[in-house]
Order: sequence, then structure tokens, then C-alpha cells
Amino acid sequence: MSDAPDAKPVGAGRQLLFLREEELRLAQDLLFFGYRDFTAGPDAILAELGMGRAHHRVLHFVGRRPGITVGELLAILGITKQSLGRVLTPLVEEGYVTQQPGRNDRRQRLLSLTEKGEALERRLFERQREWVMQAYREAGPVAVEGFRRVMRGLMGPEARAQLDRASGGAPGSASGGAPGGKRSAA
Repeated sequence: MSDAPDAKPVGAGRQLLFLREEELRLAQDLLFFGYRDFTAGPDAILAELGMGRAHHRVLHFVGRRPGITVGELLAILGITKQSLGRVLTPLVEEGYVTQQPGRNDRRQRLLSLTEKGEALERRLFERQREWVMQAYREAGPVAVEGFRRVMRGLMGPEARAQLDRASGGAPGSASGGAPGGKRSAA
């Protein structure tokens, strides 16, 4: 790929089945650097509050699914109950998250954000929203769809299923379909 201003993006017809190791290493570099810069803004906000990325993930998923059970959150995060407890306990004690007993099963704990938690989650989201919007604008709609497919391709089957459930149930609805899979006509 050239850095020339008139360089055209690589067309969709390019054969990508035989990617060289250097191209794969570049993809890995892009993921590492992109993640570092994508998380830098929220990391600074969280550090001021004595929190880290694990707190951010909990705030994000509880905010996306108010009333989520602890079990569902554990499955999404892929961590142990003990690890979640280390993150969730201070969020509850500091008034960012509430826990309510389940409606049918009182042993369940349903998690929701408080107003304070919603405000913090919104502040973190807004930092990253600008970053993503700028990248999407620069890349254009075809690249955005390609990005979604690549990111979905990097996920395991359970993560894909969780994403599908969170986005309305239809497989691929949050991403345009699984790699090599057929897209729905909808």
C-alpha cells in the first residue's frame, strides 16, 4: 500500500486468503495501537476515580442491559465471581451500581446503574464516541462494514451469540453476519 495521496484503497476483490505474516503482524499492531488510543481518554477519567478498565467494562455492560443478572455479566466478561466481586463491590459501595433481588428468584442479583453510574458511563462513552465517529468518517461506510465483519471474525462463538442477543437476537444483526456466512435480506 502506498502513502501517496491518490492511492486507491485495496478493492474487495483482492485475494486475502494468502496473507503474508508481515500483513498479519501489521493487523496485530493496528489492534494494539488502536486499543491503546481508544482507551486512553476513559483510562484518564477512571484513574482520577481510582478505577480501571475492569470497572469500565462493568459500567458499560450494566448500562447497556439494565437489570442484568450477575450470572449474565459473568458470562459476558468471561471472569470469575471473585474477580467480578473485586470490581463490583466498590461500584456498589460508591453508588455507581445498584443490586436488587430477582423478581422470580430472590437469590439472583439484578444490576443497574444509578444516576451517578449513568453519568460516569455516559462521560466514558462520550470520550470514545468521538474517537469512533472520527475513525468511521475517515474510513467510510464500506470500511465500517468491513471493520465490523473483521471484529466479529475475531470473536469466539459465545461472544458472537452474546452480541447477537444484545442487538436484538438475529445472528449477525450487529455486524452484517459471520465470516463466510450469508447475510439476511432484511
